[in-house]
Amino acid sequence: MLSSPISWVVGIPEQFDQIRQQLPTGVRLIAVSKQFPAQAIREAYEAGLRDFGENRIQEAQAKIPQLADLDGVTWHLIGSLQRNKVRPALECFDWIHSVDSLELAERISALIPQVGRRPKLLLQVKLAEDPTKSGWSEAELEEALPALAGLSDLDIRGLMAIAPFGQSAEETADLFKRVKQLALKIAHRAGLSGWERIRMEELSMGMSGDYPLAVQAGTTMVRLGQALFGSRPLQRRMTNE
Repeated sequence: MLSSPISWVVGIPEQFDQIRQQLPTGVRLIAVSKQFPAQAIREAYEAGLRDFGENRIQEAQAKIPQLADLDGVTWHLIGSLQRNKVRPALECFDWIHSVDSLELAERISALIPQVGRRPKLLLQVKLAEDPTKSGWSEAELEEALPALAGLSDLDIRGLMAIAPFGQSAEETADLFKRVKQLALKIAHRAGLSGWERIRMEELSMGMSGDYPLAVQAGTTMVRLGQALFGSRPLQRRMTNE
């Protein structure tokens, strides 16, 4: 027996309006559209969303050309980025949230002049133990700052963090506060050192399960998938079978 048809974005205008009302002015809402088709993104655009986050470059390469007629869309790479995928990432995305090593930053800097696009970058930090995530520790990032400042083609705008799965609300809130404190610390050091290419204007923290805590800590971007779109297509199919 065939599964019932899937409605991709049931209720998204209402959900979008509710979440938007909860977010302070200046907090950007990024709709995590991974595993949803281009039509779902188009419907979300019609509801008023303009920022979309993808995890996989190959998936984004298939979707973005289908949506080229949509004005004002900003594409965010929020998933991990391998060094051999930097060129297509630069071609597709306006923001890359997942710069997690000096080697990756150097690769991005080397390819920007060749590709001719200069996305805004966030440095992914990992301030709590989590074997499933990559990112700079505070000590690693502070040691790398002079080298990052010397990469003339980079446009570093802030930090990104993901709370480990299974943390308590108190632990997650503390993590987000420490990321904010680290950003302030880096901004102060960059100002004293004259590192114009390292700016700490943005914090990308908070997903569907914890974004209110990130907002309280001072994030400027939240990355919401399930809170907007509901369960992803694979999850829906499994439910319908």
